[in-house]
Amino acid sequence: MIEHTGARIEQWFLTYSDDVYRFLVYYTGRTDIDDLVQETFIRALKAIQYTEVQHPKTWLFAIARHVAIDERRKAKLLRWLPDIFLQHLVSPEKTPEESLELSEDKRLLYDIINQLKSSYRDVLILRGIKGLSSKETAEVLGWSESKVNITLHRALKAVKNHWNVPVSEVITDAVTR
Repeated sequence: MIEHTGARIEQWFLTYSDDVYRFLVYYTGRTDIDDLVQETFIRALKAIQYTEVQHPKTWLFAIARHVAIDERRKAKLLRWLPDIFLQHLVSPEKTPEESLELSEDKRLLYDIINQLKSSYRDVLILRGIKGLSSKETAEVLGWSESKVNITLHRALKAVKNHWNVPVSEVITDAVTR
């Protein structure tokens, strides 16, 4: 069965990869989307055993759309990062002062997150730190996607209001780990 599904995906790749590529170029407005095409077919390979596919091309477009949306969310998150944290990401070599400052920031982040109520903490960790989608987070927690999104919003607001920490710093610190 696995060989059969792999062969189907391979055939669909040969048949539809150019169409998926063009769709993603139009959808994202970029031409450097080879990774997104690859991710589309990887997700298709993982999902095909659970899905009855009547129209492979439209099914692949739906997957490609979700891949592009996920990519946009990741890019949006990276735009929230202040330059100081981006510098830490670029250079793996840190001075002792930088390491100490980063460790203190992480400790503060851990303290803040641990003081939140459990639902806020769960959503912040899964969405903000682990980078799961709303759907994936909903599956993990057994919630609806709208509950995940509302709880994330409230959790970020709670952090901002109670500890006077900008929302971007919470997510930024979490991502730079």
